[in-house]
Amino acid sequence: MEVTGLTVRYGDLTAVADVSFSAAAGEVTAVLGPNGAGKTSTIEVCEGYRRAADGTVRVLGMDPATDQRRLSSRMGVMLQEGGVYPSARVLDTVRHYCALYGKGADAAALVDLVGLTSRAKGTWRRLSGGEQQRLSLALALAAVPEVAFLDEPTAGVDVNGRATIREIIRGLADQGCAVVLATHELDEAERLTDRVVIFDGGQVVADGTLAELRRGHDEIRFRSSPDLDLTALARATGVVASQVGADEYVIDAPPLPKLMAQLTGWLADQGHELTDLRAGAQRLEDVFRRLTAERAAEAGAGGDAAS
Repeated sequence: MEVTGLTVRYGDLTAVADVSFSAAAGEVTAVLGPNGAGKTSTIEVCEGYRRAADGTVRVLGMDPATDQRRLSSRMGVMLQEGGVYPSARVLDTVRHYCALYGKGADAAALVDLVGLTSRAKGTWRRLSGGEQQRLSLALALAAVPEVAFLDEPTAGVDVNGRATIREIIRGLADQGCAVVLATHELDEAERLTDRVVIFDGGQVVADGTLAELRRGHDEIRFRSSPDLDLTALARATGVVASQVGADEYVIDAPPLPKLMAQLTGWLADQGHELTDLRAGAQRLEDVFRRLTAERAAEAGAGGDAAS
């Protein structure tokens, strides 16, 4: 999938402004962003459900706006919610989708794959939110897709269900499918993604692999007593720690052996326990917060300059 110079407008409101990015076959591309960032509008254009004001989109080499019929037979779409008749039964619905796509997908096997065999005769309205998400995923898989758009696939799903969905999504990519994953579940995205595209304010503020986005932003994150003397810690180690929770602290520095020894030694000397320690690249959540905060700061500085 290739998106080049995409702009989406709603009347006088520009929801997406000159956005460009790509999603490759055999990879999971996570599209992230705060509410109102423009990611949903962008994906709807890629799916062929919304028209662009400007720019080009190509999915499997086709224009979703003009080749929607041909493209629909080769892509799977998982909506965040709805899209199924309330009284429709699980297995019957999947069978219907398999017949419509005509790709030879086995309905019973798909129902089993998403963990709904025991609910095969149940209706959509009787399913829990997590079970409805699993059914929506099965419907997307009925296409045997070459491109799959998955919107919040693990929302409301329990721990075991999330593990199942992660395996399915990873399996799709391993089979050569280009998976485009839109989610607010950053921990889930971090487990799955090959590439991350972060939207904010209708623009792409980051596009790259996790390693690329994390580069140069190592940290040390630890848990200890809630009343550490951070001034004394800074004197002992030469670096500043920030308290980010009741008993959680972060040091924005690479985990060099000397610094790690100074930190643990100081905690021991002061009689503080070390209950958790993680060091290395930032989590995706931290990357996301940093990039969106940087953009907000730039926007604020621009506003101050203009005023």
